[in-house]
Amino acid sequence: MPSRPLRHLVFSLCLAVCLVGNALADDGFGISSPAFDPGKPMPARFADAEANLSPELHIANVPAAAKSLVLIVDDPDAPAGLWTHWLVWNLPATTTVLTEGKLPPDAQQGRNSFGNVRYDGPAPPSGTHRYFFHLYALDTTLALPSGSDRSELTAAMQGHVVGKTDFFGTYRH
Repeated sequence: MPSRPLRHLVFSLCLAVCLVGNALADDGFGISSPAFDPGKPMPARFADAEANLSPELHIANVPAAAKSLVLIVDDPDAPAGLWTHWLVWNLPATTTVLTEGKLPPDAQQGRNSFGNVRYDGPAPPSGTHRYFFHLYALDTTLALPSGSDRSELTAAMQGHVVGKTDFFGTYRH
């Protein structure tokens, strides 16, 4: 497990990237959820031990050059390091709402850190953790098979990102 100063540095860098990414998105590209405010607690129904539903997400002002969207949900506070809860790609660039617990038919999902090809919600072993929702706009759709892992997804995204936005919620077990 990384030392406490290293974890604080990683947190600071993640926060800076999140804030700078949003500040640079002067076109208003954004992601939010009506279920919880940014930086605030997520309702229990989204947790792994509860209903394990993906939250409703709202997407605004997708860059005009986008052909598809990628969503990565992760927890940087996990004891084992960055923990991936959900990987979704080939969301249509026209997507404005992801309905709670559902995805559009053409969207593909990858293998998360639990080893599942689906959304797995917050499951902190102790304390309060942050759950980041990273949304990327790509200038292409990805020829990547369902079940691919995060490293395969990020490699396929290289050179195709035309926009990025983030927000996060918290969860305490």
